Amino acid sequence: MSARILVVDDIPTNVKLLEARLTAEYFDVLTASDGPTALALAASEAPDLILLDVMMPGMDGLEVCRCLKADSATRHIPVVMVTALTDVGDRVRGLEAGADDFLSKPVNEVALFARVRSLVRLKMLTDELRTRQAMSGEAELLEQVGESGEGAAGSILVIDANVRGGDRMRSYLEEAGYDVLVCTSKDAALEICQTDRFDLIITAIEIAGEDGLRLCSQFRSREATRYVPILMVLEDMDLQRLAKGLDLGVTDYVVKPVDRNELEARVRTQIRRRRYHDRLRSVLDRSVSMAFTDGLTGIYNRRYMSAHLDRKLMEIAETGKPVSIMLFDIDHFKLVNDTYGHAIGDEVLKAVTDHVSESVRETDLLARYGGEEFVLVMPATDVEIALKVADRIRERLSHQTIPAGAAGSNVTVTISAGVASTFDPLETPDALLKRADQALYAAKQNGRNLVFGVNGPATPDAKRAARAAVGD
Repeated sequence: MSARILVVDDIPTNVKLLEARLTAEYFDVLTASDGPTALALAASEAPDLILLDVMMPGMDGLEVCRCLKADSATRHIPVVMVTALTDVGDRVRGLEAGADDFLSKPVNEVALFARVRSLVRLKMLTDELRTRQAMSGEAELLEQVGESGEGAAGSILVIDANVRGGDRMRSYLEEAGYDVLVCTSKDAALEICQTDRFDLIITAIEIAGEDGLRLCSQFRSREATRYVPILMVLEDMDLQRLAKGLDLGVTDYVVKPVDRNELEARVRTQIRRRRYHDRLRSVLDRSVSMAFTDGLTGIYNRRYMSAHLDRKLMEIAETGKPVSIMLFDIDHFKLVNDTYGHAIGDEVLKAVTDHVSESVRETDLLARYGGEEFVLVMPATDVEIALKVADRIRERLSHQTIPAGAAGSNVTVTISAGVASTFDPLETPDALLKRADQALYAAKQNGRNLVFGVNGPATPDAKRAARAAVGD
């Protein structure tokens, strides 16, 4: 895994040492000897991670970290403090400033590379989500989805076979406002995660003699817990097992005896990041949904319908069952807009889609074709059944009234529809839609509020006109 890393230290020897170690592992290294230079490089070069010395003249590492996290262009860059300070209070101040972790001088290579790779992976995930969101056309929302959420309640699962230790951690976290559940076995934890959602998982590295790292691996392999941050509690600073845990997907750790303030600071950081990623994914999912759904009615759009219909036509070769479609539009819809206004016209469109959706099967697909035109795709349905369905929908809609808002009256609308069906898996969606459109044209030419099909109209009185228009 390659990445660009910014090393910040006012002592040239320390810079050269870290640069040599990182370069030997094929990382691209940038260097800075003071805070202002580091901030400028972070903004212009967008590194994937910053190794930041705490004790520097002028602007120290804590102030640099606070500036990085306050700037929207750099707040998502992971920061690891490199320090000779070992006091827990110093670590807590660094975490509160936005640091992701600490490495003590002299820097151990195992700890260095394990933490670098873990945080770079996290940064790449964040970058991917942000890039997809920007490409979705909602780039302006990036700044609105900030890493906020401190103080908001969170749900935490604590896994520890030591009942006393688990209860102590629960007491700490519940007093800080979190909702905490304690499990004493690996199997119980895996089972509850299938049904309950957690913002953070805290697990001991040993659970009743079983390897906690294996549990972490199982969490990462399951969809329900793949993206839940994991905080591991170490018995001592076992760098080899820590490195393995970080490679498996552990996102943070604390070492016993656990300091309460440090625990709360790390928990707060992990939950804040979890919620940030959740909101990014939510916006992204909404953007993807918008690409395939109609913004006004909430049903599928023409693009999705075409792809869906294409798949259903190809399935005929496997199932041997026909596919039918109903193409319909609202009669005299322009008159509705001219009489009541476009706002009422929009309400009519939504009401029509609601009524049709309630009248069809779950396997059918309703889509807005454009303007006041709609398409209903009915798989495994022959033309006779499709005609009956279409006429039932037409009849039901003709008796529905739609409130006309401030106008103080109700709107009644009718539809005209054309039905087409095929047993041919090689027929294209465009060809089937063209036949349905011909049938729709016949319905409109013969007085509207009618359903015509390629094999004949749904009402006996219109058979002759339908055959003439469709060519059947």
